Amino acid sequence: MKQFVDLLNTGEYECSVFVADYHALNFIQNGDELRGLIVDLVKDYVAIGLGPQKVTIFKQSDVPEHTELTWIFDTITTMPYLMRAHAYKDSEAKDKEISVGTFNYPMLMAADILLYDTDVVPVGQDQKQHIEYTRDTAEKFNRVFGETFTLPNELILKNVAIVPGTDGRKMSKSYGNTIPLFGTKDDIAKAVMSIVTDSKAESPENVYAIHALLRDRNELGELYKANKGKYKVLKESLIEDIEALVAPMRAKRDSISDADIKRVLKDGAEKARERASKKMAEVRKKIGVSL
Repeated sequence: MKQFVDLLNTGEYECSVFVADYHALNFIQNGDELRGLIVDLVKDYVAIGLGPQKVTIFKQSDVPEHTELTWIFDTITTMPYLMRAHAYKDSEAKDKEISVGTFNYPMLMAADILLYDTDVVPVGQDQKQHIEYTRDTAEKFNRVFGETFTLPNELILKNVAIVPGTDGRKMSKSYGNTIPLFGTKDDIAKAVMSIVTDSKAESPENVYAIHALLRDRNELGELYKANKGKYKVLKESLIEDIEALVAPMRAKRDSISDADIKRVLKDGAEKARERASKKMAEVRKKIGVSL
């Protein structure tokens, strides 16, 4: 989310943000739960500053060109190629039953990106392979059917390439090691106080790693030097810095209604569909189905 806001604030890009609800079906197969998560996510986007006046926000499922283009990409993609994808290999290593959706995930993601002639995709380090797959797919389509798609580049900001969790691993809800972005101050304090620290170290590395996302490292260096070994003091400082960031966004989020979100998504879908339909008209002509 920080990358989205930072990119928007440069004024260099026209930004689009979408809810990957069809991707989510690989993990969430409960209609009421998915509906609630969609609304919650869009509220998060708007609350952090990605307002509909500045950004096109839409649901993947509202633009059927995403799934149409995915099928076209499927026809030029081999199974051995997809078997190298991280999501597939991870599921296979854990001996999970693998759905076609999980196997085909990279092609839907390629369609998500290429439909809009995207130049830059802000991602975490773990998503880099998906951008490589997207570029490969665009290159193959262009080679087979003629120049059609822009080749996108990933944008990985070094300080948020991998956000550390409270246990030192990558921050992830599935690990239960997150600090709630819109939590109350008590929620934040509880999470920060649970950060794993090394009692042998003079400076708690996991606390510092999260703190460095919020403050200048030179300034932090002085703070941590002055409070060497005082883990409680340093955690309390981190709590205050997180609360200073979160409190205004939390208040804004609380003011957003579900009806507001429905309007945002409706308007965003209309804008996205206009662009996507133009691209698909070009694609259909190139592959020969448009007479």
